[in-house]
Amino acid sequence: MSAVADVTPAQAQAQRLRWRCEPFEALDVASLYALLQLRSQIFVVEQNCVYLDPDGADLHCHHLLGFDGEGRLQAALRLVPPGLKYGEASMGRVVTSAAVRGSGVGHALVAQGLRESARIHPGHGLRISAQAHLQRFYEAHGFRAEGETYLEDDIPHIEMSRGAPSAA
Repeated sequence: MSAVADVTPAQAQAQRLRWRCEPFEALDVASLYALLQLRSQIFVVEQNCVYLDPDGADLHCHHLLGFDGEGRLQAALRLVPPGLKYGEASMGRVVTSAAVRGSGVGHALVAQGLRESARIHPGHGLRISAQAHLQRFYEAHGFRAEGETYLEDDIPHIEMSRGAPSAA
């Protein structure tokens, strides 16, 4: 069987996303609108959590955006520089649209985020505040839980870290 035939339709969908990683000031208006709309749809509406999503950190971050073949934003995260939230670099606001959940897009997003973080913040590990129910998901990407769960915006979270990638 060829490598292409071994890919499930869901994995193929994840592989077809077009990734863009840009600093905030390089985002065009339509991309910024799509990003804020996706984050609000999932974090505020779907998760029924009233909080101020544009928290001021976006201005200092790179944003990884995954667009499908029709140009719709399906996945995004922000790469936070060391010293802004933690001493280490961080990934946050990790989000996928409801339409692509279970397709592997979330794993593709985090894997691409790890590559971009290593490029943008070489030599830095990552620290995240993960929703507690996603602990195993992040462990699959090399993160390790630290400490106990805590409430952030009334949602259980756990701090997790991942060491800096070794030089190749």
